[in-house]
Amino acid sequence: MPSPDLRAAAPESSYVLAGTLISDGHTTADAVVAVAGGRIAYAGPRRGFGAAGFRGAREITLPPGSSILPGLIDLHCHGAAGGSFPTGGSRACRDAVDFLHRSGTTTLLASLVTAPAEELLRGIGVLRPLADEGLIAGIHAEGPFLSPARCGAQNPEWLRIPDLELLDRLLRAAGGTLRTMTYAPELPGAGRLVSTLTANGVTPSLGHTDADARTAADSLTGAADSLRAVGAGAGRRPTVTHLFNGMPPLHHRSPGPAAACLRLAASGTVAVELIGDGVHLDPETVRMVFELVGADNVVLVTDSMAATGLPDGDYELGPSAVVVRSGVAALKSNGALAGGTATLLEVVRRTIGAGVAPEDAVKAATLVPARILGLEDRIGSLKPGLRADVVAVDGDFGLTAVLRGGQPLTRPAGVRA
Repeated sequence: MPSPDLRAAAPESSYVLAGTLISDGHTTADAVVAVAGGRIAYAGPRRGFGAAGFRGAREITLPPGSSILPGLIDLHCHGAAGGSFPTGGSRACRDAVDFLHRSGTTTLLASLVTAPAEELLRGIGVLRPLADEGLIAGIHAEGPFLSPARCGAQNPEWLRIPDLELLDRLLRAAGGTLRTMTYAPELPGAGRLVSTLTANGVTPSLGHTDADARTAADSLTGAADSLRAVGAGAGRRPTVTHLFNGMPPLHHRSPGPAAACLRLAASGTVAVELIGDGVHLDPETVRMVFELVGADNVVLVTDSMAATGLPDGDYELGPSAVVVRSGVAALKSNGALAGGTATLLEVVRRTIGAGVAPEDAVKAATLVPARILGLEDRIGSLKPGLRADVVAVDGDFGLTAVLRGGQPLTRPAGVRA
C-alpha cells in the first residue's frame, strides 16, 4: 500500500492516533489514524503510513490495547445530563448535546415524544437551530401517531390517528430537519402518512404498535418502496423503533410485528433498532438478533433521557414524571420503562459483552445509522476524506479520547463511557 501524500507540514489541527482500527465491519491491528483539517487523512495499517511526511501533527497517546472507532451515531435519543429534548430550553438541550458529543456520540438525532401539538412545535423550534448549526443531525419524532395499546411511556392523552394537517405543520416548522418519525401502521390513514413522510425526506420508523404481522410487513414494504420511488438513496430504508419494546411479544401462534420486522431485516428491507443497554433487552436477545439478521441490518440506540450521566432520582420524559433507580428509568404512574440512561458507547460495550463481535457492534452504531441518514459519504467510517469523528477506547471499551470534526473533546467528568 503506497504511503499517503502528506509531505507538507501538518496544520495545527492535525493529530495521529495508533491502535487497533475497528471500522466498516473490519478490524485492523497495529493501525494508524491521521487527522488533518477536520478530515480523516489516513486510516489503515501502520506500515502504509508515511509518518515522516506528517511532521507537526500532535500524537494522541492511547493506552496499550486501545482501539480506534468512528464517532458513534444515535438515531434515538431524548436527552442527557439533565437536558430533555422534548421539553428543555435551548441551553439545556445544548448542554445535553455537548455531554453526548464528549461521551463519544458525535452524531445524533434529538428525539421528541408524544405531546400536544403546540408542545411538539415548541420542541421543534428549540431543536431546529441546533440542527442548522450542525450540533445534531436532525429531529426524530416518536409519535404522536402511535397505538394506545402499546404506548409504553408515551402519554396516551395526546396520542392521535394520523393527521396530515398536523404533520404538515410539523414539517414546515422543522424546515427539513425532521429526519425520522415513529408511527403505528394499523392506525387509519397510516398509509398516507408514510407516503407524505417519504415525499418530504423523512424516514418512517414502525413502532409503538399493536399490529399483526401482515399489517406490519405490508406497511414496511410499502415504506421501502416509497423511499426508493423518491430516490432516497441505496442506504435509506425504513427502520423499526426499539424492536420488541412497544409491541406485542412474539408468539408462535400470533407472531405479531416482531416476526415481520425480523424477516424484513434479514432481507435487508428494513433496519431494526436495539436498545442493548441490558435493561430493555436481555443480552441473549441482542445476540440472537445480530445472528439472525446480520449487523448490516441492526442499529444500536440508547433511547436515553435526561438522567443519562446523572445519579438516580426524579426526572421527566416529556410531560411524564420518571423515577430512576439503579440506572433504570420508569414512569412513576405505572412503572413502565421510560427511556434509557446509558450512553451509546456503553450500549456498544454491553452488546460486545452479549457475545456480538466488536466489529459488528461498532458497525451497528456507526456505518448502519449513517446509511439510514444518507450520510455515509460524510460520517460513520474512518476513511480518507470523511469528517474526522473519532472515538478511542481502551481494552475494556472505556472511553479514552473523542474527536469531532477533527477537534479533541474533553471527556465528561466521572463518565467512563
